[in-house]
Amino acid sequence: QVQLVESGGDSVQAGGSLRLSCAASGYNVRYYCIGWFRQAPGKEREGVASMHADFILDDSGRDNYSASVKDRFTISQDSAKKTVYLQMNTLQPEDTAMYYCAAVAHFGACTIFPEEYRIWGQGTQVTVSS
Repeated sequence: QVQLVESGGDSVQAGGSLRLSCAASGYNVRYYCIGWFRQAPGKEREGVASMHADFILDDSGRDNYSASVKDRFTISQDSAKKTVYLQMNTLQPEDTAMYYCAAVAHFGACTIFPEEYRIWGQGTQVTVSS
């Protein structure tokens, strides 16, 4: 069973950058979608980015982003560390939220719909001040 642990959340000023990490353990199936999601107080959880993460063959599939973060955020993997990253640049106050990574064993295209993901981490807080 895959377990996910997020880290890297912090408080930054608008225009700053952060890199979130999602460390996976118990990963023994090739085709997993790994997604990043966020939830602000009083709002629904929304998808941010996703990709196929193949730590076994050090391969990755096409990444996918929400319109609100496209060109600012980048999802990537380090197979040796079994870790997926979310590089966040030009952060804005509206990016403030609890950020979660999640996984689902899936061969097809990866989406950013939270209801399609089965395994979740505990979250890491990102706060952006103006």
